[in-house]
Amino acid sequence: MKRTTVWVTTAAALTGLAACTSSGPSDEPEDKRPASAPTALPALRTAERSTERAETARVRSTTVMGTQLSLTADGVLAWRDGLSGNLTIDYTGGTAAETMRGLGVTSMEARYLSDAYYARMGDTFAAKMGGKHWLRYAYDDLKTLGGGADLADQMRSTTPDQSVRLLLDSGDVRELGPETVDGQAATHYSGTVRVEDVTDTELRRRLQDADVTAETVDIWINEKNLLVKKVEKTSTTNGRVTQTAHYSDYGVKVAVQKPPDADTEDFKSLLSQSSTNPT
Repeated sequence: MKRTTVWVTTAAALTGLAACTSSGPSDEPEDKRPASAPTALPALRTAERSTERAETARVRSTTVMGTQLSLTADGVLAWRDGLSGNLTIDYTGGTAAETMRGLGVTSMEARYLSDAYYARMGDTFAAKMGGKHWLRYAYDDLKTLGGGADLADQMRSTTPDQSVRLLLDSGDVRELGPETVDGQAATHYSGTVRVEDVTDTELRRRLQDADVTAETVDIWINEKNLLVKKVEKTSTTNGRVTQTAHYSDYGVKVAVQKPPDADTEDFKSLLSQSSTNPT
């Protein structure tokens, strides 16, 4: 495989966590959003505000992108001023994961900072990059990947309040009743976002750019009006993407440090080098 193809495939695997996350907050006023079950909306709007104000949480998730990639993630996220956080990501299957294994990577540490996403790849991978362990992906540089600008937006929209906002853009929100999630009482809500029915122009553009045809969102809200679980199932022209995430420890301390410059390789620079020497 040409070196350029390897790095692009690697980038797709590293950013796979964002593939089926919410597309960001709606820019439409609440009274212009699609009509939904009236009894569900007040509770969801309260949950949206409570989850947003919490600012941090612990997350563990599972993502499956058809036959391309499956992974698990565990760590903490903060959304007080943009996205930040630390996650440990394990690649569990799929063709992209096989490419990662060929590079000596089955697990990695991910750090989200305000300007970029950093991935620690391990010693075997570092040996292929002149000893550097970290790859830096500037959010703006992610626009060069297949997902376009939408992928960069998604990388900055992985927080739990975004899932509540996405469900509020559904035209058929339903309250499915009480359930127990991770040992606590919660209320289950569900809805489907269909691209052709989305009235928010920006949201519809993002979904279309990601080749999304429909997205089913299920969320569970606890008695403190906080999101404790979500399941997003996205139908795209390239197959089905499913992500399940559990959230806990709202308010947990999140401190993220930028990796040392001397131990960091920039993805854009690496891709440029690979293009000039593709073998």
